[in-house]
Amino acid sequence: MPYPALLPLALAATAFSRDQFIHPEAPQAAFAGRSNVGKSSLLNALAGRKNLARTSARPGRTRSINYYRLGGDLCFLADLPGYGYARCSLAERARWAHLLDFYFRHTPGLRCLFLLLDARLDPQDNDRGMVSFASSLGLPLIPVLTKTDSCSRKRLQRTELAWQSALAGKSLLNVSARTGTGLAPLQSNIVSLLRGE
Repeated sequence: MPYPALLPLALAATAFSRDQFIHPEAPQAAFAGRSNVGKSSLLNALAGRKNLARTSARPGRTRSINYYRLGGDLCFLADLPGYGYARCSLAERARWAHLLDFYFRHTPGLRCLFLLLDARLDPQDNDRGMVSFASSLGLPLIPVLTKTDSCSRKRLQRTELAWQSALAGKSLLNVSARTGTGLAPLQSNIVSLLRGE
């Protein structure tokens, strides 16, 4: 891989129900985004490992909250189930929504939500909904544009402008799991939030 493995992440737990949540008081940051935004690929790239998180050609593979521990510290990066595209029943989607709602409201250690957004698309309603939900909880949000290597400069600029308008000028992190673009600042943000550095 053309970038350094700066995040020593290891899968600590997988939660399909709220009784499986771990260490809610411990520092945590969460990854959220649409089912096809590339969360698993980005996690693998951040850790410099091919199979830390399972990837699939079919969106919606992550159907649980996966806790990744950062090194030997009691702090976690939580990979949340994707939304908006996964091929599953309405009942399953409702279960995910309930699980996520409980996680957000009952994890006092949650310090930030990294909202992953597809650089190839204009702002989607369900992404806007996640922004509003985080705002209603007073949860700090860092928007991250993914798949920046898969779109033209013009397309990327269009997406950036659209999201900056929707987010009242909040700056975005641009990343590519494939090329490694933007991974270093994202890694730095994660470490700073979780370790307080």
